[in-house]
Amino acid sequence: MTLFPRSLFGRNVLLIVVLIVVGQLASALLVRHLIIKPRLAQLSVAVARNVSSIRAGLAAMPPAQREAFVVQFNRRAMQGIADDEEGDSRGERRLLSRLERRFVNEASRGIALEGEGSEIIWRREAGGSLAVRLRLDGADHWVNLPGVLPAREFTGAWVAASLASALLALLGALLIHRYLNLPLRRVMASAHTLAGGTSPQPLPEDGPTEIAALSRSFNQMVRSLAQADDERTLMLAGVSHDLRTPLTKLRLGIEILRDKGDKGDDELMARMTRGVEEMDAIISQFLDFARTAESEPLAPVALDVLATEVVAASAGHGMPVALQGGNPPPVPLRPRAMRRVLTNLVENAWRHGLPPVTMVTGTLGGSVWITVTDHGAGIDAAQAEALKQPFRRAESTRSGPPGAGLGLAIVDRIVRAHGGKLELLPADGGGLCARITLPHGAKGQVACKGG
Repeated sequence: MTLFPRSLFGRNVLLIVVLIVVGQLASALLVRHLIIKPRLAQLSVAVARNVSSIRAGLAAMPPAQREAFVVQFNRRAMQGIADDEEGDSRGERRLLSRLERRFVNEASRGIALEGEGSEIIWRREAGGSLAVRLRLDGADHWVNLPGVLPAREFTGAWVAASLASALLALLGALLIHRYLNLPLRRVMASAHTLAGGTSPQPLPEDGPTEIAALSRSFNQMVRSLAQADDERTLMLAGVSHDLRTPLTKLRLGIEILRDKGDKGDDELMARMTRGVEEMDAIISQFLDFARTAESEPLAPVALDVLATEVVAASAGHGMPVALQGGNPPPVPLRPRAMRRVLTNLVENAWRHGLPPVTMVTGTLGGSVWITVTDHGAGIDAAQAEALKQPFRRAESTRSGPPGAGLGLAIVDRIVRAHGGKLELLPADGGGLCARITLPHGAKGQVACKGG
C-alpha cells in the first residue's frame, strides 16, 4: 500500500498542504536570517557598549559607593516590571532560552572586545530580565538589563497567525478544486454512460475556458458518434432492402422450378434454397447489429418467463434447450432486445457446440444471471474477449457453418446497454458457457454448469 494518493483530489490536497508547510518554513527562515539575526547583532553591540560604560563608571567610583549605585540602578531599571513567574520570586531561575543564549554570547564577545578581560556571566532575574555580573576589585556586582529581548524566538501569536493563514489557504484551494472537479466528474460519468452503449445527456458548456472546451469537445464527439450510428443504420437498411428484393426473386424462381416437377434438380434446388436462407440470415444479423435497442421502453421482465418463450421457439426450430429456472426477481429490460440476446446464444450453442444445450437462471448477491451452456469443444480463453468484437470468429469455426461473426457482438452490445456484462467461460465438463449478469443490486458470481 502506498501513502501517495491516487485520486486527483487527494494529490491536489497533498500538494497544497506541502506547499503551505514549505512556505511557512521558508517564511520562518527568512524572518530568522533577515530580521532576528541582524537585530540581535545590533542589540548585542549596544548592550555590550552600555555594560562597558557601566563598568567604567563603577571603576571610577570609590569602592564603598559601588554597591549602592548598583542597587539604585537596578531599582530604576526594574521599576514597573512585575514578576512573571512565581519561581522567580523564590529565587528559582529558569534556564536561558536559545535566543537568550545566542544574545549573551554575542554581547559577551562585544564586552570582551572592549577590554574587560574577566569572564562574563549572565543570569535571569525577576520579571524575566537578564543580569550580567561585573567583577571589580574582587567584588561581584549584578546589573539588571530588563526588556532587552523576548524570552521566546517565536511567540504564540506568530504560530496562531501561521496556522490561520495555512487553514485559509487550504480552504480556498479546496473550494477551487471542488469548483474544477465537479465538471470533470460530469465528463467521467458521461464517458462511462457512452462506454455502456447509451447516449449521455449533453454536458453544460460553462465554467473555466479549459473545462468548457473539454465539455464542448465531448458533446461534439457524442453527436458525431450518434450521427455515424444513424448513417450506418440507414445504410444497412437500404442495403438489406436492395438485397432482399433479388433474394425474394431467387426464392420465387426456386419454387417455380420445384413446381415443374423436375426431380433431377431437387438436390440443386435444395442447395439454392439453403444458400438463400443463409444470405437472408446474414442480412438479418447486419440489421440486428445496426438496430438500436434504446427505442424500446424498459419494462419489468421475469427472466424465467422470457427464457421459457425462447426455449419454446427454439424447440419449434429443431433446437431443444433444457431450462432450469431459478425464479429470479423481475428486472427492468427491453423484452425484444433481450429475447434476441437469448436466441442468438442458443443458435450459437447449436451451431458451434454440441447438445445438450442448457439454459439456467438464478440470483446471487442481489444480481440476476442467466447462462447458456453447450457441450462442444469450447473456445480458447484468450479468444473470449476478441469474439465479442464485430466480424470476429473463433479459429475452430472458420471452416464450419457460415456466418457474419456478429452474433456475440450483438449480444454484448445489448447486454452493455442494459448495464450488464457478458462473459464467455469454460463450462464444467467441457463446452462453452455464456453467462449474462444484469444489475439488480450488488453483483455476484455463479458457476457455469450444464444440464
